[in-house]
Amino acid sequence: MTHIAVIDIGKTNAKLALVDRANLSEVAVVTRPNTVLAGPPWPHFDLDGHWGFLLDNLADFHAIHGIDAISITAHGASCVLLDKDGGVAAPMLDYEHPGPDDLAESYNALRPPFSETGSARLAGGLNMGAQLHWMFEKDPTLKNRTAKILTYPQYWAYCLTGIAATERTSLGCHTDLWNPATDAPSALVETLGIAEKLAPVRMASDVLGVITAQVAARTGLPADTPVACGIHDSNASLMPHLLSRTSPFSVVSTGTWIIAMTVGGTNPTLDSGRDTLINVNAFGEPVPSARFMGGREFEQIVAGAHVVPTAADVDDVLERGTMLLPALEQTTGPFAGRDAMWLPVEPEIGSGQRSVAAAYYCAMVTATCLSLTGHQGDIVVEGPFAGNSELLSMLTVATGCSVIAADNATGTSQGASLLICENPTQPANNVHEIKEAPRRILARYAANWRKQCAASIPVD
Repeated sequence: MTHIAVIDIGKTNAKLALVDRANLSEVAVVTRPNTVLAGPPWPHFDLDGHWGFLLDNLADFHAIHGIDAISITAHGASCVLLDKDGGVAAPMLDYEHPGPDDLAESYNALRPPFSETGSARLAGGLNMGAQLHWMFEKDPTLKNRTAKILTYPQYWAYCLTGIAATERTSLGCHTDLWNPATDAPSALVETLGIAEKLAPVRMASDVLGVITAQVAARTGLPADTPVACGIHDSNASLMPHLLSRTSPFSVVSTGTWIIAMTVGGTNPTLDSGRDTLINVNAFGEPVPSARFMGGREFEQIVAGAHVVPTAADVDDVLERGTMLLPALEQTTGPFAGRDAMWLPVEPEIGSGQRSVAAAYYCAMVTATCLSLTGHQGDIVVEGPFAGNSELLSMLTVATGCSVIAADNATGTSQGASLLICENPTQPANNVHEIKEAPRRILARYAANWRKQCAASIPVD
């Protein structure tokens, strides 16, 4: 097997990557925005647009490079409902739509406790159970029209193979629908009356089947091209390290969300009020996790005017103690409910100092997440922030641990490709350890940031 095509649907962008099996490098990558359509009946993702984009580029990749297999990864908190004819029963709800909050009281009475699911109660549709409850109430015909409920990566596997499935990493991603301790659906599945509608649960690495005749004709791929079941994107980032590293360690998956996942740590403080949770890895094992919308907050901080800071910018921020206290996105993360605050003064938009402060903000909230998950050992940073030297430096100092940056463009595509490799045991490629010179001023900054957070208004 030489080339694996990876469908990688993130919250911000939809991607198709072609991964070289020999060294896990990306031979080609194409993207399109994951634009939310306004409705009706509710804000939803452009499934048809993504499907056309994927088919066109699968055909191009195969014509130029050849494709031997297809794997899939996608963001969590999402599902697709199929009708009895195999079509989409309703548009796929955007999980950030606040609609489900209208039924928060009735849903809270239905959902299992955190102790059963490891799933914190989140805003909007971030709990998939809340999505389903709200959609079924919003459209009283929908539940009867729904024949199968698929988790999101498995929807794309269904489009490719015609085989319906769900999978543990996506069901275990703060859905309220999975019990990690029993490796089975939670009580909520029966409560919502969807036990017979939930598609069969498979492992991420299962080969669901081969592409349909229609997909083969449209793309030119061989009719026997195998398709992996697929995996939640943060767990795709974790996958190479599960295969190559000895615990304890943590992986920080970055993008729209920054998600810290700890393997072999100790005494995690899993506080449902601080957006900590249990994820489920590709082998069905529980993984203490914490997260915040770091990529989105970073973009909000720099206001579209990010500049590469100079050494003088870094020195200025450290000497002045310029910092942002959390949180900009107030409905998620370990500081949910707090108001963001600049100290001592807010730097100008477009300045290098603002970019440094944004990086330090993300580093310090990430360090908080790692503390909550009981982190020990090395920290591997995957995704876009693996190239942010200011974030990596501050994270090294704030945690007192070795920080390793992964140079690959998207750790998710690399991890997803391993699902369908015959012998997926090679280590993650292209990583380098951050060697941060001991600067007392960095440590003082981290200590002061924590002190100021502790003095700010506590979470309700």
